[in-house]
Amino acid sequence: MDLFDRQTIDDDVWDELEELLISADVGVSTTEKLIGEVKQRAAEEKLDGSQVGAALKAAMVRILSVPPGEKSGEVTPPEVYLVVGVNGSGKTTSIAKLAFKMKKEGKSVLIAAADTFRAAAIDQLKIQGERVGVDVVAHQPGADPGAVVYDTLQAAKSRQVDIVIIDTAGRLHTKYNLMEELKKVRRVAAKADATAPHEVILVLDATTGQNGLTQARYFTEAVGVTGIFLAKLDGTARGGIVLAICDELKVPIQLIGVGEGLEDMVTFNAEDFVEALCS
Repeated sequence: MDLFDRQTIDDDVWDELEELLISADVGVSTTEKLIGEVKQRAAEEKLDGSQVGAALKAAMVRILSVPPGEKSGEVTPPEVYLVVGVNGSGKTTSIAKLAFKMKKEGKSVLIAAADTFRAAAIDQLKIQGERVGVDVVAHQPGADPGAVVYDTLQAAKSRQVDIVIIDTAGRLHTKYNLMEELKKVRRVAAKADATAPHEVILVLDATTGQNGLTQARYFTEAVGVTGIFLAKLDGTARGGIVLAICDELKVPIQLIGVGEGLEDMVTFNAEDFVEALCS
């Protein structure tokens, strides 16, 4: 940010910084928190422009460094990943990337096509499964998502599969019904294994902006999101909304999707992310 090239950091600089952060989707509450903290540090330590810039980055990294949740002991296979997110967020592609990564690590993977409300969702998942070389368990469109999850977990146990990834519906306009359906899917997984699901991954479109915080709040309240997969972080997407999510919901960012290819996924690094956001 060129703002910090100036000799004196006056009120105009703070106002411009506020505008920049809000336009990058950091959110009003988190922006105020960041500026308040950096302003105080700048006054106490008499920081110059470049030092203020460094202090801002350090404050951002601190917010983004949410520790992962504690896992209860050793996981007995299959390890279950419940993947949630609204339609169009990049969920199907993100599931394919996850499965591809796990296969490369030598693990066996089975995918549950539990978004039974859209025939297209089942077809897309089957195509991605073929692309990755992973089996997809699917029922007819309109079938009970819980039944798909049950059958997948039974198949995973009989085949001694390491990882199960469950796709879910994402029609946010029927929020109550959707969240109840997700809770039911979660309960079905827990019946097969009391510790499942072991991860609940929310796929969030980096271009969503402030709506991303609302989505994260809904899904976290319904099914206890344990991590975020930030999809579509390429081109013009700033992805600043994840600062507000980490700040307000304390959910860690785990993975970032940076393209359409199966290998276009990286583990989240707070320092790298902040450098890119502030560039």
